Amino acid sequence: MATDYDAPRKTDEDVEQDSIQELQARQSDKSSGVVDEDEAEAAEGFELPGADLSGEELAVRVLPRQADEFTCSSCFLVHHRSQLAEEKSDQLVCTECAA
Repeated sequence: MATDYDAPRKTDEDVEQDSIQELQARQSDKSSGVVDEDEAEAAEGFELPGADLSGEELAVRVLPRQADEFTCSSCFLVHHRSQLAEEKSDQLVCTECAA
């Protein structure tokens, strides 16, 4: 809301002289600025997680695991060998899961 700082301000006497009708009119003017929004129209623009994406196609090239990579047995992500923390009975664990 813009404020005109050059406009003359009301003194305490002027404020006391405002009638109840003027105050009620000001209050009703403030509520008239509220916009009623149709909830159905607002909900149409939102896409919820878990939406049906069966008709969508992804164009991602998937590469097979390389010789210097391993699959973590805890998080099942493919990491570079430099992130190998431990190897327990043929179970490879990355540094993030070992921490």
